[in-house]
Amino acid sequence: MGVVNGTAQAPVERVPKQDRSRATRQRLLEAAVACLAERGWAGSTVSVVAEHAGVSRGAAQHHFPTREDLFTAAVEYVAEERSTALRALFPEGATDRRAVVAALVDLYTGPLFRAALHLWVAASNEAQLRTRVTELEGRVGRETHRIAVELLNADESRPGVRETVQGFLDMSRGLGLANLLTDDTPRRTGVVTQWSHILDTALGP
Repeated sequence: MGVVNGTAQAPVERVPKQDRSRATRQRLLEAAVACLAERGWAGSTVSVVAEHAGVSRGAAQHHFPTREDLFTAAVEYVAEERSTALRALFPEGATDRRAVVAALVDLYTGPLFRAALHLWVAASNEAQLRTRVTELEGRVGRETHRIAVELLNADESRPGVRETVQGFLDMSRGLGLANLLTDDTPRRTGVVTQWSHILDTALGP
């Protein structure tokens, strides 16, 4: 404890430089994802992301020298966040199939999937992003299918079950695309109910 003008002062807690650097990088990645979801690829420049993150352009370029560096890292961040969200859906296990259907659809219509869609569009024209996006999307897709099978209590040894689960996930992805343009919530509620019935019939109790 120091003394200033005769008054005892509490010691100033300093955040280690490494922690500050890690926090800045995290803010930049979160801002990159948010900018992609809000502005798309064309509107998500390094300057825009830096402003959104509340850091200088120089600080942003210190962590990510190029736009490709920034958004390649954002691809990895989005993939990991989507995996984390998947794993956290029903930590105690699921007993209500409709709740599982609704939760998975919500993931596909939420901001993380919206950002992923913008990354897909960008990757179709950016070779440096394409390889990384394709690799990580393959991993997330396989993990999504595996978790869906577990949560839906689906027995993939039965004919047609694997294709039914994949069809449900493809449908969910389509709802995510539709939600880009308009709020599709009312129609989506009916679709979720119908797919719950379809899955109950196809997968059994």
